[in-house]
Amino acid sequence: MIDQRLLRTDLDGVRTALARRSSPKLIDDVEHAARLDERLLDIQRERDDIRARVNAVSKDVGMLRRDGKIDEAEALQAQSRELGASEKTLASEHDEVSAALDELLLGIPNLPHPDAPDGASDADNPVVIGPINLRDDYPAHQRVPHWETADALGILDNERATKISGAMFTMQRGAGATLARALCQYGLDLNADVHEEVRAPSLVSTATLTATGQLPKFADDAYAIERDDLWASPTAEAPLTSIYAHETLDDTELPIRLMAHSASYRREAGSAGRDTRGMLRSHEFDKVEMMAYATADQAPDLLDDMVARAERAMAELELPYRVIEICTGDMGQSHHRTYDVEVYAPGADAWLEVSSVSWLGDYQARRAGIRVKRHDADGKPIKGTEYAHTLNGSALAVPRVWAAIIENYRNDDGSVTVPEVLHPYMRNITLIS
Repeated sequence: MIDQRLLRTDLDGVRTALARRSSPKLIDDVEHAARLDERLLDIQRERDDIRARVNAVSKDVGMLRRDGKIDEAEALQAQSRELGASEKTLASEHDEVSAALDELLLGIPNLPHPDAPDGASDADNPVVIGPINLRDDYPAHQRVPHWETADALGILDNERATKISGAMFTMQRGAGATLARALCQYGLDLNADVHEEVRAPSLVSTATLTATGQLPKFADDAYAIERDDLWASPTAEAPLTSIYAHETLDDTELPIRLMAHSASYRREAGSAGRDTRGMLRSHEFDKVEMMAYATADQAPDLLDDMVARAERAMAELELPYRVIEICTGDMGQSHHRTYDVEVYAPGADAWLEVSSVSWLGDYQARRAGIRVKRHDADGKPIKGTEYAHTLNGSALAVPRVWAAIIENYRNDDGSVTVPEVLHPYMRNITLIS
């Protein structure tokens, strides 16, 4: 969440930053939050005043009793009880106002980075790299949608996946399943030089999803296991972000870089009827996620590095790709600055997002309670702590990369050539036919 202190010290700056997100309701929410925060301060001042008065009365009662003035002492005690009742009323109001403020702050998105491009929707996202490897024209045999090619080759069986689990589940078979697994191992190997591999739990707590920003706003898109108050992880970002929840990290240990291959589960509640054929949109899919904990000054270089890694994967697969920067009106709730890597799929005739790399600032760390202990130039600890900065990004998301390979590498006889960089992972399969 955003720094609550900004509501007192720089409310105009918060308004200006959030106005760039092109959602007028956010300004109303921020102003409401500022009023609640001010009321909390007033309540605290009133409680402090009451406590001071109670202490003073208690001293006077003691003196009166020592002097034998029992009636006056009892009258003051009655006054003290009234003050105590007033404090209890204020304490109850404090709890109510604090809960309302917390709920409001959980829904207010992150402040965009000053250099993030302004815009109202995805139509305003500028291309910052590419297109790379994009052909001027594609032959007819590459204009075939991947689901048609995959069905003909017997490598995608969504009909039976639906029989097993319901609509919008996919099932790769044979060389198609091998290709999906190969992409995951390739994504891990590509980033193993600096990222520690983690096999995180697939079920996570409510607190874990709240820390990353999925809850409460995106509850409808998540799978809940209500009996156990657990959720199917929508992305490995969730458990990776909470590994150090409520811990204080030493700045000499940073950055900490992690990666995980996992299944991701999303209800896609608002996507009925869109991109439901083939592999483009499904309730369960595999991907490799990158994650980093950093100080504020380390974060910009880490963002550049993670974008370069996601771009490198598409370059080595020799797929046509481009990198766009996400404008303020299209930015995710937790995001401070974001880049997407997209590949071109000639059969679908569409640019497909295959990686989203984001710098979250200290937004997630505030929700998760992840702090950093800093040291000065001489290595001496600096008094106090600050919140860590987090970054995350898809190193390789299987479904759309899989689809783009099937379409871009389709041959005129209907077979599909396996990209050379994947050969070591394919059990000697170099051609799917």
